[in-house]
Amino acid sequence: MCGICGFWSQDARVIADADELLRAMADELTHRGPDGSGAWVDAGHGVGFGHRRLSIIDLSERGRQPMTSADGRFVVTYNGEVYNYRVLREELGGQWRGDSDTEVVVEAIARWGIVKAAQRFVGMFALAVFDRDEGGLHLVRDRLGIKPLYWGRVGNDLLFASEMSPFRKYPGFVTEVDRGAIASLLRYNCVPGEQCMLVGFQKLRPGCVATFDSSTAAARIEPFWDPRVERARRLDTFSGSAADAVDALEELLLTAVGDRLVADVPLGAFLSGGVDSSTVVALMQRLSSDAVRTYSIGFEDGAYNEAADAKEVARVLGTDHTELYVTSDDALAVIPKLARMYDEPFADSSQIPTHLVSRLAREDVTVSLSGDGGDELFAGYNRHVWGPRVMSSVGFLPRRVRRTVAGAMMQISSERWEYVFDRLGPILPRALQLRLPAEKLQKLADVLPSESGAELYRKLRSHWPDPSAVVVDAPTDQARFDEVSDDLAQNMMFWDLTTYLPDDILTKVDRASMAVGLEARVPLIDHRVVEFAWSLPHDVKVRDGQTKWALRQVLYRYVDPALIERPKMGFGVPTDRWLRGPLRDWAEDLIGARRLAQEGYFHPEPIRRMWAEHVSGKRNWHHQIWDVLMFQAWAQDWA
Repeated sequence: MCGICGFWSQDARVIADADELLRAMADELTHRGPDGSGAWVDAGHGVGFGHRRLSIIDLSERGRQPMTSADGRFVVTYNGEVYNYRVLREELGGQWRGDSDTEVVVEAIARWGIVKAAQRFVGMFALAVFDRDEGGLHLVRDRLGIKPLYWGRVGNDLLFASEMSPFRKYPGFVTEVDRGAIASLLRYNCVPGEQCMLVGFQKLRPGCVATFDSSTAAARIEPFWDPRVERARRLDTFSGSAADAVDALEELLLTAVGDRLVADVPLGAFLSGGVDSSTVVALMQRLSSDAVRTYSIGFEDGAYNEAADAKEVARVLGTDHTELYVTSDDALAVIPKLARMYDEPFADSSQIPTHLVSRLAREDVTVSLSGDGGDELFAGYNRHVWGPRVMSSVGFLPRRVRRTVAGAMMQISSERWEYVFDRLGPILPRALQLRLPAEKLQKLADVLPSESGAELYRKLRSHWPDPSAVVVDAPTDQARFDEVSDDLAQNMMFWDLTTYLPDDILTKVDRASMAVGLEARVPLIDHRVVEFAWSLPHDVKVRDGQTKWALRQVLYRYVDPALIERPKMGFGVPTDRWLRGPLRDWAEDLIGARRLAQEGYFHPEPIRRMWAEHVSGKRNWHHQIWDVLMFQAWAQDWA
């Protein structure tokens, strides 16, 4: 795991200072690679690569980057892990300088070419490759978007990096904010897809190769793995029984987890006590002769605390478990660091506990496995069940009727909803015993008028329903969710896997873990597991109202179901109460009416109105306010 950066320039002044410039750019990524640095320059071609190293496999200098192929043709700077590198090494044969996966990556490219090599890689990777014979630069990003890769231009020069901060060191760089990206942040609490907060820059799409010719004037971007094509190829092709599916899934997960246990440094796992992380840890423990190190954090607020559940799962599985109960002050102390930590505005508030558990794990280990991805593959989110129910139950009603009902629901304050559910909770059916009921009912009211499944999903994902009315001079949001199935749940799962997972979840985990020099590995989204999940019929994923059925059956071979069966909690923090209490002054300073007007990014009126309603307790707008605050904190840092 590392940080990479580089440029392609025809400016003689840049080339003359290339070594110093590359080291300055790479030093912005020291948190991603605290164990060493490297730089490579080809003055004749005007190309330079920088690298910061987090040593995981082959800790010697023989694993140092940038690395050149044995024939001298290809140079690579690389962030990530290719887990099947030893298999590929055997297939390639020949003499080897060291035992790093980087060497296998560059030699695989030299033997098979970039696209065919990428298609053979199992893992997470973002890499830059320069072909010295043909004078071409190639950028490559893994299939699921686990590792980040930005690219863009300053004048005529082409730049790339793992994060945006190295660009600030480049001569002539000027911060210009993309207002369309601000609008997207307000809708999705992250900057999605190819968008970047900086004008002239973008992210490389997952599963793609970007190729630049010698003029650096244009990029040719082509997929080496297309999720729409791969899903269609495998859809419902599994022909065995439900029991066969569980058996096959367990074997495949054992392979995926086992591949991710290869490391020359200490290794552990995050454990929340939920289905996904518990499954990963159970399989790790089965494959390990020693007790697996597991980590969880707890909160004093019971509505957000899963530490006791995680501790019991750890006891049953026999792991070496470490838990840390953090106070509100501990969590609040992270907030001033978020803008620099995430480098691009990011407003999923679970970024805070994710960083805290990463920091805890890093005290003992350098690699930690995570359970992310199970929800997207096995219908684990509430929307995968409730969305289709809403559409089938009320979709036939005239839209004006649904709008009237939604309006009536919105007239009831958040405090009143919470009071009602507190009183009725013990006598309600389990399906209606909601965690954070006011927030969920507010979201239900938002989506009731939806005319299509795509519109419903978009509204479920949206914080601000019309960001272009809040962001000054913002273009109209053009994001679309194209259907891949006649079934809404299937569509939602696909959209989650290809948008929400890379844009939000994986970004959160990458930045939170890399901020402390911790490598996070995610076996549930090994692309072989993804493709297998696509082959399964939906009733193996949701059965008798139970989500993630097949994944649960694998887990229940290791733990008693009673240990796991409880309402889904998520990984959040009480930002709603913090904004009314200890964070109120901080927030008021960032979103004061005068400041908003002077900076010119936002229309102050809708933000101030929402802020007043939130502070008063009339409505719970903490997600929407947090989106604005995270941008404001970032803009302050980048100004």
